[in-house]
Amino acid sequence: MQNLPLMLVPVLAAQKAVGEVLIKPLGHHELLLVLVQLSLLFLFARGLGELMRQINLPPVVGELLAGVLLGPSVFGLLFRDLQAHIFPRSQEQSNLLSVISWLGVLFLLIVTGLETELKLILRKGKTALLISLGGIIVPFISGFGLGWLLPDSFLADPAKRLVFSLFIATAMSISAVPVIAKVLMDLNLIRRDIGQVTLAAGMTDDTIGWILLSVVSGLASSGKFDFETIFHSVSAAILFLAIAFTIGGTIVDQILRIVDDYVGGITASISVVLILSLSAAALTHTLGLEAALGAFVMGILVGQSRRFSNEAGHMLEVFTAAFLAPIFFAGAGLKVNLLTLLVPQTLIFGLIVLAVACIGKFTGSYIGSRVGGLSHWEGLAMGSGMNARGAMEIVVATIGLSLGVLNPQMYSIIVMVAIVTSLMAPPLLRWSLSKVVIGEEEAQRLEQEEQDSRSFIKQIKRILIPTSGGSNIQLAAQLVGHMAHQNSIEVTSLYALSDKQPQKKARRTTATQVKDTAAELAHAFITEKMQLPADTIRQTKTESGRSKAQVILNEANKNYDLIVLGSSEQIRPQKALFNLLVDKVVQEAPCATMVVKSHLSQPQGEICTIAQQPLKNILVPTVGTEYSKMALEVASTIAAQTGALVMLVNVINLPPSEYHFYEQRSLSQVKEIARDLLEQQAVIGRNLGADVKTYILQGTSPERQILNFAQTSEVDLIILGSNIRMVTGRVFFGHRVDAILNRAHCPVAVITAPPSL
Repeated sequence: MQNLPLMLVPVLAAQKAVGEVLIKPLGHHELLLVLVQLSLLFLFARGLGELMRQINLPPVVGELLAGVLLGPSVFGLLFRDLQAHIFPRSQEQSNLLSVISWLGVLFLLIVTGLETELKLILRKGKTALLISLGGIIVPFISGFGLGWLLPDSFLADPAKRLVFSLFIATAMSISAVPVIAKVLMDLNLIRRDIGQVTLAAGMTDDTIGWILLSVVSGLASSGKFDFETIFHSVSAAILFLAIAFTIGGTIVDQILRIVDDYVGGITASISVVLILSLSAAALTHTLGLEAALGAFVMGILVGQSRRFSNEAGHMLEVFTAAFLAPIFFAGAGLKVNLLTLLVPQTLIFGLIVLAVACIGKFTGSYIGSRVGGLSHWEGLAMGSGMNARGAMEIVVATIGLSLGVLNPQMYSIIVMVAIVTSLMAPPLLRWSLSKVVIGEEEAQRLEQEEQDSRSFIKQIKRILIPTSGGSNIQLAAQLVGHMAHQNSIEVTSLYALSDKQPQKKARRTTATQVKDTAAELAHAFITEKMQLPADTIRQTKTESGRSKAQVILNEANKNYDLIVLGSSEQIRPQKALFNLLVDKVVQEAPCATMVVKSHLSQPQGEICTIAQQPLKNILVPTVGTEYSKMALEVASTIAAQTGALVMLVNVINLPPSEYHFYEQRSLSQVKEIARDLLEQQAVIGRNLGADVKTYILQGTSPERQILNFAQTSEVDLIILGSNIRMVTGRVFFGHRVDAILNRAHCPVAVITAPPSL
């Protein structure tokens, strides 16, 4: 100590003083047990889950059974010492596994929230509320009566029968949203009306149930009615939900927007949703509500944001379904000891409790469904789904045991009810839903969602428009404005500057002022020409870098779906299709691009204003490729807004005249194929609201036929779809696209996407 610097002496002394209370790291044996437990639970859960899938049962059934098999009921009966060694009755060891199980609960509800359609739930809100009230009131009354009539041997303290009865009533009223959500996902029903109503009713049911639980728990702790606790629980739930579904959505969307702008990428999206969801879960838990409620609500809010990546949501869903959810459900089954139910009295009363629980929930949910306007089979489906209790009821049972309200017998009965009802739900739900006839409105919605999921134009949420203010980009902005009136999109106009050439100090101020003025004019022209709807989110950015192309590409990497570019109004280099900047952006773009060449006369000066271009006829040549479909969707969206006619053309490329052996029969077959192709493509355009007519042309030069047809038919805009071909470092779409771009009498737009898309 004498040789140490004087400033370190107090530090070392303080460390020595608190050395006895330093937190030790997780022990070797404890860590080993957790790893072995997770391995076994995961192995059995995934194995039995896949087995259930093979026999047309949802995997969640196998995942719950995995825990029962590894628990004291089977594994403990056959290998008692080994089971007790791997799954010891240690609170500390159990807590380690419980943390992972709770992560499974929260992740499952986050994913469920992302899949929840808030507008649909609001549309079905009255029905969901009636189902929820029926599913709570009837089981609560029947559960209270059951608790009042059970023998004293099932009570931890016979003197507290009122509290016991209220606790049983609450346990009978609860539903397991994680189990319901997993079953709906497994059966591919979560997007159905019945699935969304079930989720809405389940969450309402659980919210009321957890408020009841907090009230009853407070009553059990104090031994008397605590109106302060009741008021706190009810007001906290109302306040949280009110804030979440008013300003909460705007706040979440703004957070996602900021992170996307300054960080970007799928990893950032996943990180944000997890941080927000876990924070919301912590908040609701602090308020005395269930943590799962916060995670579910935050998942809904994130799912409504246009800035949240669908790919990020898919990755979260895969990770949850593949790892965390099986661990959670297997961990829930692990707590069941069916051996305690073999005692005759316990078995008899256990079956009575199970019957009361099922009949009460089925009856209440069915009555609520019928009053809410659902059919007989839909009511049975609601009863089947809402009857699942799952791990939520196990949590209720655990709380009751810890508060001294339940004894071990009653605890085992309630856990048995939770497991049995969860196992009953999937087959009953599948059976009842097989009888439900999908209504015309729902069928149309599901079909539209399926089409939208495959649609290029419907996946466009963010558009980047680099601008210097010229006529080409102004025309492009007009086209984007038409698209924005048909689809909800976010538009960012970017004025890119190059810092490559240093300026003399004396001229920097004047040059900066000129550039700022040019940027303002360019943004102003774009804003004027787009004429966006009032609710469209629009940003303007002025950025600089070592080159304009690099500035555009850096911005494009922030999760944009489409870059809209204007071809240069100036003379282009011989080795460029458009110009060096546009060619480089098209070649290296991380998303789809649309390049517009206006063919309009250019007044003096690069920045000028053009008139709004009328569109009556839009020509789309197609050969049936994905790129042709992209062009058709863009054209149809613009046509739906402007009232223009989409002229869908397929050109049959005839061989030269010297090949006289080309049979007429072969030509007829080619025409038949062309007609089928055009009709299939026309359906896509009509589904987007456009008036589409089809034309078959034939000749030895397809590009000449297209140009002649465009001229004679008074076409106002040609939209081409093409893929990028790398030739000597320049953008090359093929000789035909090049010819149409250079020789057309009207504006031309070329849509393309990177090979990865």
